[in-house]
Amino acid sequence: MKVVKKLHPCPVCGKVFPTNYKLMRHNSTHTGEKPYHCSVCLKDFSDKSSLNKHKRVHTGERPYHCSICLKDFTSKSSLSSHEGIHTGEKPYHCSVCLKDFRYKSSLISHERVHTGEKPYRCSVCHKDFRQNRHLNSHMRLHTGEKPYQCSVCTKLFSEKCSLVKHMRYHTGEKPYKCSVCHKDFRQSGHLNSHIKLHTGEKLYQCSVCLKDFINRSSLKHHQIVHTGEKSYQCSVCPKQFLVKCSLVKHMRTHAEEKTHEFTDRQKIFSSDSFLVKHMTLHKEHKQYKCSKCQKSFSEEESLVKHLKIHTGETPYKCSECQKAFSTQESLTLHQKIHEREKPYSCSLCSRSFSQKLMFENHMRGHNTEQPYQCSRCLESFSHKTNLVNHMIIHI
Repeated sequence: MKVVKKLHPCPVCGKVFPTNYKLMRHNSTHTGEKPYHCSVCLKDFSDKSSLNKHKRVHTGERPYHCSICLKDFTSKSSLSSHEGIHTGEKPYHCSVCLKDFRYKSSLISHERVHTGEKPYRCSVCHKDFRQNRHLNSHMRLHTGEKPYQCSVCTKLFSEKCSLVKHMRYHTGEKPYKCSVCHKDFRQSGHLNSHIKLHTGEKLYQCSVCLKDFINRSSLKHHQIVHTGEKSYQCSVCPKQFLVKCSLVKHMRTHAEEKTHEFTDRQKIFSSDSFLVKHMTLHKEHKQYKCSKCQKSFSEEESLVKHLKIHTGETPYKCSECQKAFSTQESLTLHQKIHEREKPYSCSLCSRSFSQKLMFENHMRGHNTEQPYQCSRCLESFSHKTNLVNHMIIHI
C-alpha cells in the first residue's frame, strides 16, 4: 500500500513544505518575527538553527571539515559551497550570458543583473538591493553594528570580508599573484588595477582634459586638480589636502612625533638631579619652532632644512640626472646610485647596498628581527617605516 505524504502549504505565498515545523519556520519570513536572540551581540533570528550558526562567529567554532584540503567551516552550507571548488562542477547556466554556477541560488542572484530586479528594500532609506546579504550589510550603516572584531588589534568591522582583508595586514598574506611579473597583492581589486599596467588598458577618461586613466579612483583623484577642492582635513593640525594619499603621508609626521614622545617618556634616569638637568636641557633644546606646523628644533640649521618641506625648495641638484633635493645629505646618498658604490654586502643572498640603513633593513628580513614596537597594541615591526604607517590607525 502506497503511503501518501502530507504536504503543508503556506497560506500566504502557497509554497509547500514536507513538515509543519518547516512551514512554521517559513512563516516568520512573512511575519518578521525573530524570537531567538544572541546573548553576546543581541542580534535577533527567526529560528534556532540560524542562532546556533551565528554563535560560531563569537566562539570561533568550525565543526565542518573539508576532506580534501582539511579547511574548516562554521556551517554545512559553507562546506558544500567550498567543496565545489575541488570538483569544479557548475550545473546551473545563465540563459542570457551562458555563465555557469555551482548553486541554483547563485544563478537566481546573477539573473537579477540582466533583469534589473532588486527585491530587497531598506526600511530606513528605501534603497533597493539585488541580494539579501547586501541589504543586511547596508543596514549596519544605519545601526552602526560592527560584529566582526580583529583578534590582533581589536578593530571592529561591519562585514566579514572587510575583516578578512584587514587580517592580511597582520599576517602579511598576499593571495593574489600577477601572472606576468609575479607580484603579490592583498586584494583582488589591487591585482586587477595592476594588470592594466601590463595591458596598457585605460577605460576612464577625464571629461575636462581628456586624459585617460587605468582605474576609476585614479580618475577621481585627477579631477580634483580641476576643482581645486581640498576635502581631506588633518585631524591634528589645520592643514588640508587635495587627495587622501597626501593626507596619509602627512599624518605620518604626527605619528613619528608620537613615537618619539613615547620613547622619550620611557627613558630612565639614574638620579633626580640628572632628570632635572635633562628636562631643562630638553626644554631649551628645541627653541626654534616652525611657523607652519609648530614642530620644534634644537638648531636653527635644522629648522631651515625643515622649512624646505613646506616651501618645496630643492636647491641641491644631481649633475648626472638633474634630480633635485632639499638637503646636501639627500643628494650625497642619491649620487651613490650613479657611482655604483655598494660597500655593504649581504653574506646570505649576495645583495649589495649603497647605504648602511638599507643594508640593516634588508638583514632584518633574514633574521626576522622586529625591534620597533607599537606602544598601543604592542605589535612589532622589522622596519621603522612600517611602525610609523601602523601608528596612523591609533591617531
